Amino acid sequence: MMRIDTNSMTHFFETLFYRPRWYHWIVSLFLLPLSLVYGIGMWIRRKITQRKQYPIPIISVGNLVIGGSGKTPFVIALAKHFSDRKVAIISRGYGRQSSGLVEVSHVGEVLVSVDQSGDEAMLMAIKSPHASVIVSERRELAIERAIAQGVELILLDDGFNRVEIEKVEILLEPVSLPNRLPLPSGPMREFSWCSRVADIQLKEGWEYHRKVSYVYLKERMILVTAIADPVRLDPYLPEGVIAKVTLEDHAYFDEKVLEDLLVKQKADSILTTEKDWVKMQHFKLPISRMKLELQIDKTALTKIETMTRKNQ
Repeated sequence: MMRIDTNSMTHFFETLFYRPRWYHWIVSLFLLPLSLVYGIGMWIRRKITQRKQYPIPIISVGNLVIGGSGKTPFVIALAKHFSDRKVAIISRGYGRQSSGLVEVSHVGEVLVSVDQSGDEAMLMAIKSPHASVIVSERRELAIERAIAQGVELILLDDGFNRVEIEKVEILLEPVSLPNRLPLPSGPMREFSWCSRVADIQLKEGWEYHRKVSYVYLKERMILVTAIADPVRLDPYLPEGVIAKVTLEDHAYFDEKVLEDLLVKQKADSILTTEKDWVKMQHFKLPISRMKLELQIDKTALTKIETMTRKNQ
């Protein structure tokens, strides 16, 4: 099967972070002094920063690992669970071609294009019809805007390292992680023991599970994706994938390039994730989709509800 990785350096570090071989540890050791400086700096930041409190509960969904670990589908699942309340989802809007505060959707009505929102925020807006989505580099501004609009609950996407905000901390842990060193030796945003500050720690495969379904599958498909660590898709790929094209996380796609690729590979469609599809949805190409949903254990949901009530 043909595989095209558009950035070999990105692929090297993704392998070092998530599936290291013996020679990757040599690089990790060489970078270890930088990792210690970075980790200590993040620990000091967490210790000295004062947290601001807000009049409504804020649930943060985050992790200690860079890249994907199910945060976006977890936020979508929580928005669905709390659909009886006025909910706002707040995110940085990674990969967007805009800056500042942008209201992506208002109670399910999408207000901007994907290049203004970023792929993850657009996906959350489309799949959370009862919630509003706001993106901002400064999360505090987005929180204040949401409160002014009368929301009752805020879901903070990728908020674990937003130490300046008082919130219920949900920390997601991947199924396995052989490299637990801080950046740049490993994928950790902080020392692994910082996970103890979380209110709720949930492990994939135990407290929450992935459920993958497919739309418009064809006989010959080319996987095209721009997500972190795309190898994690391999266990979920359906039959008929004849080639894989992986771009850097959040990258945008060129319709003409994909059209030429379909012709060259004699493929019937492009297979992609929903996060990628939001950037292709207006392409006039045959597109197959992998739909990901998370099923959260009832016990975990009860913990989240209890912590949310305590913070009201």
